[in-house]
Amino acid sequence: MEVTWDIRFFGGLAERFPRVCRALGNLETKVLRDRIGDAAIEAPAYVCGLARSGTTILLETFAAHPATATHRYRDFPFPHFPWMWNRYLDRAANRPAEPKERAHRDRILITPDSPEAMEEILWMDYFPNAHDAAQSAVLGADCANDAFESFYRDHIRKLLALRGGTRYLAKGNYNVTRLAYLRRIFPDARFVVAVREPVAHVASLSKQHRLFAEAERRDPAVADYMRRSGHFEFGLGRTPVNTGSAETARSIAELWRREEEARGTARLWASVYGFLHRQLESDPTLKDACMIVRYEDLCAHPKETLLAIAEHLRLEDADGLVGDKAESIAPPDYYRPDFPEAELAAIREETAAVAALYGYETEPIR
Repeated sequence: MEVTWDIRFFGGLAERFPRVCRALGNLETKVLRDRIGDAAIEAPAYVCGLARSGTTILLETFAAHPATATHRYRDFPFPHFPWMWNRYLDRAANRPAEPKERAHRDRILITPDSPEAMEEILWMDYFPNAHDAAQSAVLGADCANDAFESFYRDHIRKLLALRGGTRYLAKGNYNVTRLAYLRRIFPDARFVVAVREPVAHVASLSKQHRLFAEAERRDPAVADYMRRSGHFEFGLGRTPVNTGSAETARSIAELWRREEEARGTARLWASVYGFLHRQLESDPTLKDACMIVRYEDLCAHPKETLLAIAEHLRLEDADGLVGDKAESIAPPDYYRPDFPEAELAAIREETAAVAALYGYETEPIR
């Protein structure tokens, strides 16, 4: 939970001067045009789903593939101009960082060079209402934002050149409401959406919310970092995802306000994954581009699941990295869901119908 002085300082600058960040990004693109060109972007790969569903594991696994290029922690807070910022960091760093357990306290060790979700900063710049729960977060195939699309394509080209990859890989939990729009921008895009059994998922989200809320009360800089990096999944700035119903989003926020944590988070789960199922069923081509990965299958059969994902993403020669990562994947042993019966009943009531669509039984996994 430590937010260093440089992260505070530069993060504050990026938040106060977003137009400057965009201008620097466009300037960087002009300078690098001969290097990055206007080449087509081949089959970008997106990992998404509600937080705590296994998206980080999937990102880390496939970020190790030599063909992929992705964002890293070090890209914060200036993903707008990744080339200039990373060149500055390369010159400023005086020693390698030791791996540390990330703030989630979930056994995942990170350094500034670890892969991370950072493109949300760009989405927030060009879609300023992206996290306004009163407005729909859904971006469909009819969405158009020429300025964003031009900047985003060039951003990906720069990241590929910077990291030496041929395939862009992004983790973005909120992209679950943008699949159709992303597929319009990139018709050959491939998507992996992680889902988790609702009782365990609600327990993990609630645990993280308590952890981050406590940290943010102790140090407001933690809340600043979460907001500036586009993480509204937990903590004092937690905001429900509006999947097309402002009324549902308001009801989730109200349940949280009344401290009905389990029911509110379960309703969020049902809203997001219910929306996903409806969208995929109504769009066969998008459904074909999208692979649903259950967290439980990933933990029970890591190698087979990861190999299937690699095939879906069209990443060749993935056997070695999959085998290495599979050995470290296991269900969490540092906590277990411990809901009173009334809260279990609330989770069942809110999620049963949607959970069945993903092969989960009505009775929760205990």
